[in-house]
Order: sequence, then structure tokens, then C-alpha cells
Amino acid sequence: MLSPREIDMLRQIISLAGALISSAHPEAGKAMSKKSAKASAAPEGKRRRRTGKELADFRKMLVAERKRGVPVADLAEKHGISAAYIYQL
Repeated sequence: MLSPREIDMLRQIISLAGALISSAHPEAGKAMSKKSAKASAAPEGKRRRRTGKELADFRKMLVAERKRGVPVADLAEKHGISAAYIYQL
């Protein structure tokens, strides 16, 4: 069980942390709806799933570029996918 002094200290820490967060990120204090939160986290273009033929072509293209020595990080940034996804393919 916490003493009243310890509870006051924790409340003070929480208020200081809140003030620091609000001063560092003014928009963080505003409540965001689920729809706007998803929209801000989503990339510019809408994500879509590749068909089997598109995936096979994409895989061949990635293998060819990797054989030419293109770094995975550059490929991931160029195509908007993660490096782990490239290694997985």
C-alpha cells in the first residue's frame, strides 16, 4: 500500500510527464477518432493485394535487382514494402 506522500509524488510525476508530452507534441493531446488515426498511419496510396501473376513477376524483378547488387533497403523504400518482406520472398 502506498503512503499519501508517495501517492502525491506519483501524481506530480504524472502531471509533469503530461506537460512535457503536450509541449513536445501539441497535437498528441487532442483525441483522434479511429478513422482519422487509421488515415494518418496509412500510406498515401491504398494498399492492395497482388495477384499470383503480379507476385511472380514482382519476385523475379526483385531477384534480378538483388543479383545486380541493389541493397535491400533501397528496394524496400522504392517499392513501399519492408525489408523483411523482400527476404521472405
